[in-house]
Amino acid sequence: MKNLPVVLDGYKLTVVEPPAPKTREDANGAQIPVTDRDGVAQFVVSLFAKLQVGPGERSPKGEEIKVTLTTDPGNDFPEDSRVQLIDPRINPYSIESGDGRTVSGIAFKALGLRPAHPMPVRRGKDNEGE
Repeated sequence: MKNLPVVLDGYKLTVVEPPAPKTREDANGAQIPVTDRDGVAQFVVSLFAKLQVGPGERSPKGEEIKVTLTTDPGNDFPEDSRVQLIDPRINPYSIESGDGRTVSGIAFKALGLRPAHPMPVRRGKDNEGE
């Protein structure tokens, strides 16, 4: 299975490393740009994802994720800016290393980024939290 849609609406996503062209190291150690099958340049952004909770609730530990972006997001996403992913997807992977170990995980991918809108205040019964 590839490109599984994922819903991240309940998470705060904060830029840790601003978007940059995605690169790979070639056999000579030089950095070469990563492109898709059509030759379109790919980008990468590092985000800190943390679950949003209501007033008085304790938030679990967050996690840093790297996301491949399939379009150029521009320069409007500096470090510490809050963002949303456009059309986020995950791809499971499993890679066997030379020493016989297997590394598995998920890779995040999105069409692009947009500034995050403030989340509405969660209200309990009788409109608590106003």
